[in-house]
Amino acid sequence: MQQVLVAPGLKFARRRLDWKVIGLVGVAHASSHFFQLVIPSLFAPLAAEFGLGFAELGVLVAVFYAISGIGQASSGFVVDRAGARPVLWFGLSCFVVAGALLGAAPSYGWLLAAAVVAGVGNSVFHPVDFSILNRRVSTPRLGHAFSAHGITGNLGWATTPVFITTLTHLFNWRVAAFGAGLLVAIILALTIAGRRLLAVDLVRTPGRSRRTTASPAASGTSLGALLVNPVVWGAFLFFMFSSIAISAVQNYTLPILTATYGISSVAASTALSGYMVAGAAGMVLGGFLVSSGPHSERIVGMSFVAAGMLLALLAMGWLPAIAAVPCVALAGLCAGVAGPSRDMLVRRVTPRGATGSVYGLVYSGMDTGSAVAPLAFGVMLDAGLRQGPYLGAFLAFLLAAFFAALIAARARRVH
Repeated sequence: MQQVLVAPGLKFARRRLDWKVIGLVGVAHASSHFFQLVIPSLFAPLAAEFGLGFAELGVLVAVFYAISGIGQASSGFVVDRAGARPVLWFGLSCFVVAGALLGAAPSYGWLLAAAVVAGVGNSVFHPVDFSILNRRVSTPRLGHAFSAHGITGNLGWATTPVFITTLTHLFNWRVAAFGAGLLVAIILALTIAGRRLLAVDLVRTPGRSRRTTASPAASGTSLGALLVNPVVWGAFLFFMFSSIAISAVQNYTLPILTATYGISSVAASTALSGYMVAGAAGMVLGGFLVSSGPHSERIVGMSFVAAGMLLALLAMGWLPAIAAVPCVALAGLCAGVAGPSRDMLVRRVTPRGATGSVYGLVYSGMDTGSAVAPLAFGVMLDAGLRQGPYLGAFLAFLLAAFFAALIAARARRVH
């Protein structure tokens, strides 16, 4: 009888602890997405201040993602050996420094330095976040944890333009840059205050001391073993193609919709915001779907194919103008549904003790896609191929769905 009375209380405490961890990790993750758009949100004042062209401004973004991709591939190994919490604090501190460099920048070289430091900071979040979530959140709520993780990222993206534009309008762009660094400093303080929620024991072998990590061979985290693992490269390509598709929407929705459907830039901006908001709603739905069954790749495949087909339909110009904005939002909803299943799919093929390493390597594919896609699609638009980015997104979504199926097939053979 006593066990019956105690069990519900323990269950409630476990649930509350899970959501505290999910919330704190989500806030930290939001800061990563927030800072991804700080420099792009300052393009206009930076161009006016330093006399920069779009190519020079684009280099800042390319440098950010190139550094982030390289760092993300290696930061996972650091997470598995040093622990997630100190690496998270390092990443947040880099954002604070980058905000200070950006706000004080007297020349283009300083802007590049800020992009490099911010890229280093951005590189740690996926290995850190998923190491903590996979090892601190109980299995019944993992799907919801991945869903919340994606939602907070979208909210971080949505916050940046409003935050930066408001401070720039009220003061100037330098205050906005310093303000971005200060906001992340507050988040850093929150993670330090809640450090117990982020504590993750390192993987260790029997007979070793509590803080001794397992050898790479024992834990499956050696670089050589991962680099010859076809699942890792399949997941890398999966994330690269999905990132290419999302980049097409984020960077080129405005020119595509205004040129193809003749709608105003304000309406096109509404479509882009609708894509992000609907994507967050899709992640909520996706959190329930991923918890209901083991076939993550089916959810990813169907969602990505649907999103790609909607973008292809938009690219062809066959819809009435009034339907363009809701169609973009619907594509965002479909893409968002795939988010939690995508993260669960990678978890199924991650060796024990290699969570940070694997997530770091495969998520560097996102940075690769984000660095390459804007340049490639920009060339298409300059050449007059206004449908190019959306048709490229359609193809990229199809390829991402294909690699999701390959990863799942491999996971079934292994397990």
